[in-house]
Amino acid sequence: MTDFTPVAGLLGGALIGASAALLLLMEGRVAGVSGIFARALGAPLRNLRWRLPFLAGLVLGGLALAQVTPASFGGAPRGPLLIGLAGVLVGFGTRLGEGCTSGHGVAGLGRLSPRSLVATLTFIGSGVLTTYVALHGAGAP
Repeated sequence: MTDFTPVAGLLGGALIGASAALLLLMEGRVAGVSGIFARALGAPLRNLRWRLPFLAGLVLGGLALAQVTPASFGGAPRGPLLIGLAGVLVGFGTRLGEGCTSGHGVAGLGRLSPRSLVATLTFIGSGVLTTYVALHGAGAP
């Protein structure tokens, strides 16, 4: 890590946790982004009253951050085909794991869900292993 920013990470994590807690308290819903997105597709309008603002906030927040600190977003490290394939694999993984990093890692762990603990350990471990292999090769010590 070359740009370790603990204050920004702490503030960002606190905002994510507060958002998940508010959604649970105000709507009785878990802040799992993949589920919110999947259920927004083709949903009746009455079911979109909180989903659309939630999803719009994610997109608009990213766009605002890109305007304020464009250096926080590096260029794409791979081509569009590989990025698209990665997106499909992530979507498959969220279906297989019945949730995403926000649903399991933030909301699920916050509710002390054993299933979310196993899911979080699995995707974090997979990410560590994938990063190691990508950086050092499969045969490296």
